[in-house]
Amino acid sequence: MDTADILTQPMPIRRGSGRVATLLALVALADFLIFGHAPGINLFLFAVAVCAGILFASRKTPSPAKAALLVGFLVLASAPLLESSSLTGLAFCIGGLMSVALVSAELMPRRLAALPRVFLRFALVIPLRLVESIKKYLATPGRRLSLVSVRRGIGLWIMPVVLAAVFVSLFAAANPLIEIALRSIDFGLLLQFLDPWRIGFWLLTAIVIWAMLRPRLKRRVARSQAGRAFMIVPARNALLGHASLLRSLVLFNAVFAVQTLLDLVYLWGGADLPDHMSHAEYAHRGAYPLIATALLAAGFVLVAMRRGGPGDYSPLIRGLVHAWIAQNVLLCLSSMLRLGLYVEAYSLTELRVAAGLWMGLVAIGLVLILLRILLNRSNQWLIAANLASLATVLYISAFIDFPAFIARFNIIHSQEISQQGLPLDLAYLSSLGPSVIPALDLYLGMLPDHMVDKRNQALSIRYDLVRDFEQHPRDWRSWTFRVARLEAYLLAPAAIAR
Repeated sequence: MDTADILTQPMPIRRGSGRVATLLALVALADFLIFGHAPGINLFLFAVAVCAGILFASRKTPSPAKAALLVGFLVLASAPLLESSSLTGLAFCIGGLMSVALVSAELMPRRLAALPRVFLRFALVIPLRLVESIKKYLATPGRRLSLVSVRRGIGLWIMPVVLAAVFVSLFAAANPLIEIALRSIDFGLLLQFLDPWRIGFWLLTAIVIWAMLRPRLKRRVARSQAGRAFMIVPARNALLGHASLLRSLVLFNAVFAVQTLLDLVYLWGGADLPDHMSHAEYAHRGAYPLIATALLAAGFVLVAMRRGGPGDYSPLIRGLVHAWIAQNVLLCLSSMLRLGLYVEAYSLTELRVAAGLWMGLVAIGLVLILLRILLNRSNQWLIAANLASLATVLYISAFIDFPAFIARFNIIHSQEISQQGLPLDLAYLSSLGPSVIPALDLYLGMLPDHMVDKRNQALSIRYDLVRDFEQHPRDWRSWTFRVARLEAYLLAPAAIAR
């Protein structure tokens, strides 16, 4: 069979063409739902569509029960996007899509501890997956022939299209109806699709989606036995040996004991501080440095209790490590108490909320380190457990309207309402966005009548926030529960009366 016969033979429909069609359909859907629109429910709907595309393009068609389970998992992972379009919700959504892709390709590890490594290896190939597939496609001899046929087909269409355009122009000159029809065509709409930002959006979307449709894992470079033979094992008197670790832990426990004792006396016990120093100042000076200290201590514990290290054979070192971890946990709790005292004195901010969550995560991480030692688990298990706790906290946080919570807290504890603390910082509240409007209404309702200046300032801020909220896009693609709740609140008769 010669080349001409090959070119005229019909090409068989392969599963790869289904993946390409799915990719093009999802890119077009992304353009319709996302490009040029504010983020909202459109991100959730697109994630569900991508999940369906992954299941459709899977090499092995999943059973209905498995497909329903995967779709349900993706809906649960993407649920934060229904509450509010946030980076946290987007991260959970992408993580859910990666999980669906790995499960559909039977690449999901059986052990939870191996999941972070698999996710990292999968994420590393996302930027390269589409390029590799195109190169592989072009390298196939049969594909080269198909490209030749495509170029030949385009060449055959050049003359007909040019002549047809000439005929249409002549008919338009002769027939006013055709001329009117041609003039009604919005060529500006067609030029919108040549926007460089739009084309870049298509490419980025195609790269991510193709990696989901054709999941691969980056190959690991295995270390040879010969390479392992040159690993350096610390001797008894080396820098990380038994003697050095023992002295370090004794010294560290003593230093931490001093800090722990001071916290128990002044922070937990409420003893009188030196002159010109308040408990709020004492709390503020120690909150963040102590967290850094706890993180440094956690790294040292991992080194001290490594597999095959002195901690595995010395009960004394293990006991000192346990005592030090307990002191670090108490240190984190003291840092959280410090932060609470500081917030009582100087109000709440988004950064202080994040600091409190971070302190709690550090405390959980220290407890997990202790469990890793007691249960004789690997560092891989420790990393997976810490990531699981981090993911749980972030997932729950994605459903919390922190600006509204902060505004309500500061208003209730302000000097104007509680007769304690500092006056309400209305300028900071206005920077938190329209979510604080219900809290501002609470403030206006509880504010004493003689504070006219404060009331006028609050009313002015409320007016600006409502105006900003009304300018929010009302396209259905941008809908979220948080926006819908606030809109319903503002339309209520009580809010309109204000």
